[in-house]
Amino acid sequence: MRNQPHPQPLPREGSSESLPSGRLEGVVSRYLQRTGFEAFTPKAVLFDMDGVLMNSMPNHAIAWQRSMASFGLKMTEADAYATEGARGIDTIRNLMKAQTGKVITLEEAQRMYDEKTRQFGLLPKTQVMEGALELHEKIHRDGLTICIVTGSGQRPLINRLLTEFPRVTEERLVTAYDVKKGKPLPDPYLMGMEKCGVKPWETIVVENAPLGVKSGNAAKAFTIAINTGILPDEILWDAGADIVLSGMPELCERWEEFKP
Repeated sequence: MRNQPHPQPLPREGSSESLPSGRLEGVVSRYLQRTGFEAFTPKAVLFDMDGVLMNSMPNHAIAWQRSMASFGLKMTEADAYATEGARGIDTIRNLMKAQTGKVITLEEAQRMYDEKTRQFGLLPKTQVMEGALELHEKIHRDGLTICIVTGSGQRPLINRLLTEFPRVTEERLVTAYDVKKGKPLPDPYLMGMEKCGVKPWETIVVENAPLGVKSGNAAKAFTIAINTGILPDEILWDAGADIVLSGMPELCERWEEFKP
């Protein structure tokens, strides 16, 4: 595959409101223009976890606000959604520096993240996102590989994912502790591609967070944003999504348009 210089941004089309079923050709064409690839031949689907497979973001937002308040830091619900996808320790270090001017070590950030994890564990059990299991079965039926790429380091939630999603395996799982540079940089999704043995033009990324969309876009994968949170669609478009859909049920319903 040739890899031409990154082209200028293309006009926006292809939201769930403006793209009739069966009209994906224009979206793919713009993706190929953006990346310089000759073809889009998906062989793997790389999913984020929180807000994509697990309806966990409302609990994460509460846990972030409570835990950071215990350290004298302010974090709003909108902040939690806007920074979703980044490694937790990176979010904490950035927050500490922005609000206090103090640069803390990774070890200090990890201790604070442990408190966030504890607060999350006190909240009611999160549910699997509607349509997620059905979509995984469709993808498996069509012979594509499934991989999870999450900025989370919360092992209990990751273990639930491995238990409740039969098509997810430990070998095709990228967490916060597998990369040194998290989202929005491309490293997490590039590692996911490596674990699946695929190239960017063979990859679909499914994200719900702006930082995750930026990561998928930077990795030159075809990036689908599903808006399951409180942020407006515009933020996902601005992050570089190739298409924005209303949620996992819509993606599941329209999967036939995306499969090879």
